Amino acid sequence: MLKQYETVFIATPVLSDSQMKEAVAKYTQLIKDNGGEVVYEEDWGLKQLAYPIQHKTSGFYYLIEFKADPQFVATLETQYHRDERIIRFLTVALDKNAVAYAEKRRAGKTAKAAAAETEEKKED
Repeated sequence: MLKQYETVFIATPVLSDSQMKEAVAKYTQLIKDNGGEVVYEEDWGLKQLAYPIQHKTSGFYYLIEFKADPQFVATLETQYHRDERIIRFLTVALDKNAVAYAEKRRAGKTAKAAAAETEEKKED
């Protein structure tokens, strides 16, 4: 039985755009290779950290929502530990209320993006 999870990782701020995309691709592929399914991805971009981590004051945040076997989480977190690009990560299991909230949040974002697109077309 696949459970739904949400993982957020912070990558070191010295990565180039292509290096960051490569890191994301590595983890989404790892999920798929282990029988998981990526439900949603969101790039939160470069953000200030609340406190320095490994002498860095900012980092690239990235969220991946996925379904996978519960044993897979340990494999994923082991990969995070081994990757020098990742300075922090957190993976949480989503209960049915969190899944419903995440779906509602995604729907809201999609509606906002569609409304903004419509507004741009009106201006043209």
